[in-house]
Amino acid sequence: MKRCIYCKTEIPESQVIDFCERCGKGVFGEKMFKAIIQNMLDAQKRGDLDQSR
Repeated sequence: MKRCIYCKTEIPESQVIDFCERCGKGVFGEKMFKAIIQNMLDAQKRGDLDQSR
């Protein structure tokens, strides 16, 4: 398990971002949080997040 960079709560290793939903919405707002998640999922599907492996 990895931890949220803001509140240190546990989040799944498979999550594409390093913060929990509660903190993401608190920091970025709900609309921007949804956009970040969607963009990160799209990047993961394209393989853009695995370039260092």
